[in-house]
Formats: sequence, C-alpha cells, structure tokens
Amino acid sequence: MLYATYHAQHTLMDPWRQVARHVADAWHHILPEGPAQASLHELAAGGAIARSLAAASDVFARLRLTHTRPAYGIDSVVCQGRSLDITEEAVMTLPFGTLLRFRKQGGPEQPRVLLVAPMSGHFATLLRDTVRTLLQDHDVYITDWHNARDVALKHGAFGLDDYTDYLMRFLERMGPGAHLMGICQPCVAALAATALMAQDNHPCQPRSLTLMAGPIDCRVNPTAVNELATAKPLSWFQEHMIHTVPWPLKGAGRKVYPGFVQLSAFMSMNQARHIQAFETMQAQLAAGDRDQAAHAQAFYEEYFAVADLPAEFYLETVGKVFQTYDLPRGELVWRGLKVAPQAIRRTALMTVEGERDDICSVGQTVAAQDLCSAVRPYWRQHHVQTGVGHYGVFSGRRWQHEIYPKVRDLIHQTAV
Repeated sequence: MLYATYHAQHTLMDPWRQVARHVADAWHHILPEGPAQASLHELAAGGAIARSLAAASDVFARLRLTHTRPAYGIDSVVCQGRSLDITEEAVMTLPFGTLLRFRKQGGPEQPRVLLVAPMSGHFATLLRDTVRTLLQDHDVYITDWHNARDVALKHGAFGLDDYTDYLMRFLERMGPGAHLMGICQPCVAALAATALMAQDNHPCQPRSLTLMAGPIDCRVNPTAVNELATAKPLSWFQEHMIHTVPWPLKGAGRKVYPGFVQLSAFMSMNQARHIQAFETMQAQLAAGDRDQAAHAQAFYEEYFAVADLPAEFYLETVGKVFQTYDLPRGELVWRGLKVAPQAIRRTALMTVEGERDDICSVGQTVAAQDLCSAVRPYWRQHHVQTGVGHYGVFSGRRWQHEIYPKVRDLIHQTAV
C-alpha cells in the first residue's frame, strides 16, 4: 500500500515538476550569468523577480526522485599521456545486473579489474569517480545492478547467494587473470566469491582482491548503522521495510526494499543540512551564480536517483552480515557449501579503511586479513587513510592521490 501511494503521488506531481523545469530553463536562457552583469539585461528580463522565479522553479523541479540509472558520463580518459575515447560495452546481461565494460578505444593492454558496486538503494554510478581514476591504468568492468522494481517476477528471487553467484559468473566471463575490488556492502560477497573459487581451484579466481570500507566483521567497533541493524529482530525489518512493487511497473508484485524508503531515512538523519543546501542553491541561482550552484545540483541529481533492492537480498544482508556475522564466525554458507576464506592462496589481499568512517568503522574491513590466513605475508596490505570518511575512501582527492596509487601498485605487482 505504501509503494502504491508513493507511486501515485509521484505520478501526479511529475507534470508540475516538468512545467517548473521548462520555466527554469526558459528564464536561465534569457537571463545573463553572474551577478556582475545585472544592469539593462536584468531590467529587460524582469530583474530580480525573474531571477527568483527561475531559481524557485529550478529547485522545485529538482525536488523529485528518479528511478533510472544516471549516465556515467565518462567519455574519455588520459592513459599513458594520450587522451582515449571511452565506450560502454555490456559484456554480459543477467536479469538483476549487467557486467559493464568501459572500453578504451586504441588503448594498451592493461590489468582487468571488476569493480563491485553496492546494491544499497542507489545505482553503480555512485562509483563514477572510482571508475574514472581506475581507467588511467586498468581495463575496468563494473557490476551495473538493475533496479529491482524493473525486474519481472518471472526471473525469481535474488538473495545474497545469487549476488555472490553473479560475481563468480562475471569473473568467469572476464577470464583468468582478472582482479576484484569490492566497495562497501559487497565486500562480504566479494570475499565469499573469491573463497569459493579458491575452494574449487577455479582458473578464474582473481589475482588480487581489494576490499574497501566493507563490513567484513561488524562486531568490531560498531557504528550507528550497525546498532540500528541489531536494534530490531529480522522479523521487524521484514514487516516494516519490505513493500510490494505496484502495477504498472515491470516488477509489479515483487517484494522489495524501496530506494525511496532508504533515502527518506537518510534525509531525515540530516534534514537541516539538506534544507540548508537547497536554500543555498536557490540563493545562488537567484543571484545568477549558476556555477556555484552546479556542484549541489549534480550531487542531488545523483542522490535522488534511487533503486529498489530485492527483498531477499536486503533481509539476508541485514541478517547474515549485520546481525549474526556469519562470515567472521565461519558460518557463511553458499548454496549449502560453507565459505572458507582460509582456502585463498593465489590471490593477493588489500584492505582499505577510512579514519573517520561512520558507516563502516576502522577494524571492520581489516578483519579479512585474519580470515584469509593462507595468503602469503608479502601478498597482504592494509591501509588506513587519515582524514576521510566513508565516501572519501573511494572518491575525491584523497582517493585519487593517496589511496589509488597503493591499489594500483598491488594490482600491477600481481598482474603477471
């Protein structure tokens, strides 16, 4: 019922937001940029009133959720001193996700890296900066997860086992010698997939495994996110957080954890900050400072693009990762087979944490080092990045200039 109500409201409001978008675009086209150019142009266009109307229309138009993946927007990259064009190639498409390759036109042969994106209410485009940085020295693939509300019921359920299975199938498709990098939530599945392939002596087990800000052992230094996950029994999450996709969406009838529910929770935790951000954006647009407003506009365009999670995956992640800690206790099972990280011998391991991470705190990711006891000492690395929170581990200046060089060196040292 909640999802149907939300969808109806969203459908009713959409035409009004489109009108506001057209009004804002029209005024922005007429009005000159920059407060220094007011004079006669201001008078001709209606002055400050016109600017205020354009700003208000722009902000209203942006106060909406979208449910389709934004563009990655990576058209070229500088590689070995040359600018190379980038094209996106769907290498393997499955019901719940696509193995997407960022192919460099005329580029050199470089280590192949599978970047595992979270399935956590947003799209894989959140890792745009991670991809762009990796592309300088690597052949990059990403798990481009689909919005569960767009997946028809005929494709069945999708749980943690299926997620892990997708990673192994993607690695098989890429072939021997690839490298695996998990960001945040999927670090558990990335480690499990590597262990299962090692247990099977699979020729496509990754050469290296990099785990970044992931909840390998949430018993260590628990955060507010961890405490929230353990404050209620799993039955509470099933009763209150799971909803049914309504008609006429493609996934009608599917049980999901809606992206709009998660975003609403995130927004409410920092409501004052988000209100201030939109007030500042409107003031900047009204003053003609569109360049100043552009950063916030780009952020919220991505932030408001939400994706639903399959109910099975959400509940199993809450239960097995955040409540019963199956992996660090040695109890994680994949399709009846116990996952054994100690079987990993031919894969180098790197763990990365952020000093100020309030989502996955220091100590939770490095726990993988103890679990992978058979990895040779000189094939292990751990790095705690000072001065960064969760997102700073895989995006931004510190990622690009301090963390990435270490990740790159590990991959290239084990690429042969």
